[in-house]
Formats: sequence, structure tokens, C-alpha cells
Amino acid sequence: MIKPQKDNFSIIGNRLPKIEGFEKANGSALFTDDLVLPNMLIGKILRSPHPHAIIKRIDTSKAEALPGVKAVMVGSELTEMYGVLPASQDETVLAIDKVRYIGDEVAAVAAIDEETAEQACELIEVEYEVLKPCLTIEDGFREDLPKIHAHTKMANVMKEVHQEFGNVEEGFAEADFVMENEYFFEGNTHVPLEPHCAIGQWTDNRLTLWSSTQTPHYLHVALAKVLKMPRSHIRVIKPHIGAGYGGKSEPFALEFCAAWLSKKTGRPVKFLYSREEVFYAHRGRQPMKMILKTGVKNDGTLTGIHMRTFLDGGAFGSYGLVTTYYSGVFLTLPYKVKRFKFDAYRIYTNKPAGGPKRGHGAVQPRFAMECQMDKIAEKLGIDPIELRLKNAIEPNTMTVNSFRVTSCGIKDCLENTRKRSGWEMKFREYKNQSGKIVRKGIGVAASTYISGAGKSIIWNDMPHSGVQIKIDRGGGVTVFCGASDIGQGSDSMLAYVAAEVLGVEVSDVHVCQTDTHLTPVDLGSYSSRVTFMAGNACIQAAELIKAQIFEVASKKLGVKKDDLDCGRRLIFSKSDPSKFMDFVEAANMAESTYGTIGATGSYKPPKIGGTYKGSGAGPSPSYSFSTHIAEITLDVETGKVTVDKIWSAHDCGRALNPLIVEGQIEGSVYMGVGEALFEEHIFHKNGLHRNPSILEYKIPTILDTPEIESIIVESIDPEGPFGAKEAGEGPLHAAIPAIANAIYNAIGVRLDSTPFTPEKILKLLDEKTEAGGNNGKKKVRDIGAKKLVKSLETT
Repeated sequence: MIKPQKDNFSIIGNRLPKIEGFEKANGSALFTDDLVLPNMLIGKILRSPHPHAIIKRIDTSKAEALPGVKAVMVGSELTEMYGVLPASQDETVLAIDKVRYIGDEVAAVAAIDEETAEQACELIEVEYEVLKPCLTIEDGFREDLPKIHAHTKMANVMKEVHQEFGNVEEGFAEADFVMENEYFFEGNTHVPLEPHCAIGQWTDNRLTLWSSTQTPHYLHVALAKVLKMPRSHIRVIKPHIGAGYGGKSEPFALEFCAAWLSKKTGRPVKFLYSREEVFYAHRGRQPMKMILKTGVKNDGTLTGIHMRTFLDGGAFGSYGLVTTYYSGVFLTLPYKVKRFKFDAYRIYTNKPAGGPKRGHGAVQPRFAMECQMDKIAEKLGIDPIELRLKNAIEPNTMTVNSFRVTSCGIKDCLENTRKRSGWEMKFREYKNQSGKIVRKGIGVAASTYISGAGKSIIWNDMPHSGVQIKIDRGGGVTVFCGASDIGQGSDSMLAYVAAEVLGVEVSDVHVCQTDTHLTPVDLGSYSSRVTFMAGNACIQAAELIKAQIFEVASKKLGVKKDDLDCGRRLIFSKSDPSKFMDFVEAANMAESTYGTIGATGSYKPPKIGGTYKGSGAGPSPSYSFSTHIAEITLDVETGKVTVDKIWSAHDCGRALNPLIVEGQIEGSVYMGVGEALFEEHIFHKNGLHRNPSILEYKIPTILDTPEIESIIVESIDPEGPFGAKEAGEGPLHAAIPAIANAIYNAIGVRLDSTPFTPEKILKLLDEKTEAGGNNGKKKVRDIGAKKLVKSLETT
């Protein structure tokens, strides 16, 4: 039961610092690699030089004989299959029968230092039988290539999805025109400041593992499965994390290797990935080809959408089943869509596995949809913002695929960015430029995202988040929660919520770092779920404690319980403020009456979603909405794009801390600029990663980062904690198509594939010039998606 939201707050809504901010600023915050245990060994992993090969023989004898080497492990020692999703358990800790990408884990070593461990890896002899690799989406449909995993039914197609809601062909027949276009979104990766790190300590048949993981609970489950030991004998601790963005949201080989080698040696073992190894670990944004077909009436009303997507998933399943659904299902938002059809294929390829990156699965199709909306607006002669306003979904509605929308601020987002950016004048002015070498452009895009998934990864009826709170005799409040703070401020959120409910100061609240021996289960930091779910669980626990404290306070003060309120470490009468008492005194009285003061709270989403196959992917207790307007400068001689400013309006429900919400918006926009202009997780023809370092993999520097104006739109959600929704991932999606649309506004060239590099822009400008001189006939570029569809239809 969600408690009604109050309107007057002492903590919520204030611009407060993060509770761990000082520790991080002065360098005292401990990350996993900062931990040094007595007699600790250093681990290293031997990786495959081939994208696809059978392992014929492994000889570790020379490595084992090297002085300083304490243990070596190979794949046959841990054979249990695992994966973050129960439906795609396709990984082993180390390769057993064959390797599936360059960088695949083959063997692991524990030694007295890093240099010895690396030398030992070089001494391990592996004999391979090289196989032909599958390296592209097109390759994935070829029956003449070896299967990467034996269980696939059609070539190397891991998953296919087909959904239809309403008769889309009827929608196209009703339309005044139908538009169909192809789009391609290049793969990219997370580049967190902190590489993956894990320390295993095996003592008395019990394991303690410290890890930079976003999902301690799912790691806990996977360790028990792979190591074949009771979960009660495993303790997972998450220290501070130097960002994740989705890249640390599932189990990785180093965590299992640290545990197993600790068991073999009887000593703690630490693994720290190099930056190159982080690129091999990957799990980032998957390359995606898309064909988007939309039916539209002359007044701008959408009559039907058909989306076809093709995902390059890499060597393993990861979150791929969910990603496949996410590549289409969110296109019924933020617009009113009566008829929707969706076909998707996720392919296994001999490359590092793709997975969840900020805005998981929804960023690529959002790029296609928002570019398509601009093309429709131009064809109809309608202002792009007006087209979006006309089709914008309303609050308290149900989409055609049974997504329940409660609060919705998409129209406010559109209006706010239009007003702040000076849209009307600039859009007309920039559109009519000609002859200039340096041109300006402005573009708009809208988007939506979830506040946590309505279904947990491991489907069950258990809570998605739990919180335990205890009060000490000095008035201190300790909050225990398994949520994983990865820099987004979830620990601070828990402190704000507890302080608000109990009427204490934020400085009185201590949030216990995630520790599976101490904290209740929270499913982790993914899908923007923590504020909504852990926040509600925290409110529930705090309200139970407040009820006990108010019970004794009402007797002491001689007032009714419903006349009491709290704040600034006081319990007081609302009708007679002269009657009050100190929080510490009230808490001690409550302990004298009831015993130790503590309570638990939990949250699981309401029953939401449809009953059709795949209905578990997409439903959320609430949805956030965003609008971005990007202003750019483009040099037509060099093709260089500079993003001057982005106005980003985000509907986050109530902003629990506007300062942190603005930080999340700015971080999302920054990442969107990188994906739009620079980032490419790409490979040579032999499957070798082209740019596995920050020197070669381009991300925006401070000089490339535009001015960002964050606009917080508060559509108070009836079920969110104090009305809050997500703010961690949603603000990224629209940045990329807004930049693409701004480029078109500046030079009249459509960028239908990312990133928007100078080379692409110059080539398209040349094609535009050539088409203009060829009786106005413009070349049509083929990214191969339609060819794939024709091939599949023939099959």
C-alpha cells in the first residue's frame, strides 16, 4: 500500500551533497582495488588469440613450475554453465571445449605478484584448431559457418521475437502516406573510470568475495551455482564503485577465478582487469540494424508502426533476451500508437558479448524513431515539436502493448525545451542557411524509460528490494539495503528518505554498504530501479519505526498521534508547537517500551503487464519522459560537428534532490554526445578489437562537452517514493537523435547511422551535391537491413 505523499518537506527537494561525497573528494573512500589482505596473491587470465577455435590441448606445467606461482586453473575445473538470465545459461568461467572471441578466457594464474602472474600466463601452452568465425549480423544467418553455441536452431540466431498489437496493415491502409527507412547504431562500451576488480578469500569452506559489481544479489546466486556450495556460505561485499553504467551488472570470470584460486591456494586472490581487458569484458551497447515503417495521416497522426531489428550480440547471451524485446517494445511510448508490430533477431557473433549500457536496449530504436519523426514532420510541413505534441501520450493511460502509464510529463518537457531554447526562431533561421562554411543547426527528440522492470531477472513473487532500519540510543539511524551505489547517489537517496520520514538530519543517518551477510536483498543497480523500489522499501521501514516513536511521544506530550509531526530532530504537535520533545528522548522511550527499535520494509511492483508471450519485458511501475534540444555548429569543409548546447528536460516525478538529478541529466547527455559523435566498439576482419584503450576509443573530453541546461519536470508519481521516478538512464536516449536532427537542420543531410563522424558527413555532402547535379535524384544508401529481410522472407 503506497502511503499518500505529503507536500511539506524538511529534507526532500533540497540541494544536498551526497553522503559519501567528502570521502570520495579527499581520497579516503575505499574501492575494491584499494583493499589489501594479508598474504594476498595476484591473479591474471590467459586469453584467446583466436575469434573461434576448438581447444585441442592445454599444458600448464611450465607455468606451475615457475617460482612464485601458487596455482593455475583451467576450464575443466568449473564446468557449471551460468548467465545472468535463467533462460540463457551459456557461459562457463573459462573456456572448456572452444574459444568464442579474441580475448575469451582460457586459463587463470595466481602468483605472488603481477609480473610473475603475467609471465606464467605466457608459459601456458594451448593448441587450437581454428574455425571460421561469424563476425557480422549477416554472417549470423549463414548455415555454412560453424555454430558458436550448439543449441541455436537457425544458424547463429540466438533469439527471435515477433509481436503484433492491432492490425498494422490496416493502420498502413488508413494512413495518407507510409514512410520506411533503415538505420544503424554502432556498438559502443561503458568506459567506467574503475576497471573490474574482485578479491576472493576462502576460509573454512566459506567464501568472502569483494567485487565492483552492480548486482551483488545475482552474483551471489551465480557463485553458489558455479561453485556448488550453499549461498549461506558465501558473502559478497560491494565497496565503493567507480561507475558501472551497466558494464558491471552481471557475473564475470574474474570473480569466479578469484574465489576458486583462493580455495586452491588457501590465500586471498585479487584480480584487476587492465583497461584492455575491460574492453574484452564489454557487455556494452550492441550494434543494431533497424528498419522502421510508419503510417501517418496528413494531420500528423500516427496510424501504425512496424519495427524490425537485428542485434549483434557477441559471443554470449548476457541480457540479450531482454535486449531483444527492448529493441522494439518501448516504441509505443511516448506517443499514442494504436497499432504496433515488432520483429527482432539477436545474433551470436565471435566478438565480446554485448549487454546492458545506460538506457539498455532502448537507445538504438529511439534514435531511429526520433529521426523518423523529424522526417515525417518535414514531409508534412509541420513543426517537429508540434508533431510530437500532437501524438504525445497522456497520463493514466494504457499502451497498445499493455504498458500502464501513470504520471506523464512529456508535454511539459517539450514545451519547456521549446521555450528555453528559442526554438521557433532558430529552427527557421538555421534551416534557410546556404553558402556558409560554418553553419548552425538545432534539433529536437523525445524519449521514455522505465523506473525498474516489473519482473525480476529470476521470476518469483519475492520483493525486488528490502530495507532494514535500526535506531541506536544516541539517535543514530542505520539503513541496511542491498542496493548498489555506483556513483548515482542511491545511498544518499536512502539517507534522505529515512531522514525525512523520521524527522532527523541527513548527518544522523548511516547507510550500510552492500554486504549479503548484513543487508536485505536488493536486485541491484540496473534498469533505473533503485530510487523507486528501494526508496519505497525505506519509507515502509521508517514509517513502522515512526509509528512506535509517535505512540510514546503522544503519551508524553498529551496529544493525539495524528496531531504529531517530526523534523529537525524534534517530535512536535502540529496544532500546538510549544509541545515538543527531542528525537533521541522519544527513541529511547520507545526502546524502553518495545525493546530494540528496528523495522524492515520491502517493495515489489504491482501486477502489471499483459498476458501475451514476452509481456514481462517492458512493464514498469512508472515511466520517465525526456525531451532534448541540441544546438550544433558544423564546418562543411571539414565535416566537424561541435555541440554548442543541449537543453534537456526530464520528467523524474518529484526530484528528491535536484542537485543529484541535474548531475544524472548532465552525465546522460555527456554519454549521448559521445555515442553520437565519437564512440565505436569495432573490430578488424579477423575479429581483433580495433581500439581497446582510451587512447584509441574516443570519448568526449571536457573540451567536447557542450553546455547543458538541465530542466527538471516534476509529474508527481502516485506510487513513487514521495512521488519520485527514475533519473539515471532516461535523459540519455534523446540526445543522439536530437544531434542528428540538428545536423540535418544545418546542412540538409540525414545521418541514419552512428557515430556522426566528419568522414560520414563529408561523404553524404558529396552525395547530396552529386544527386543535385543528377536531375535531383538522390542516391539511396543501403545498410543491408532490407537485404537481410528479403533473405529471411525467402528462407
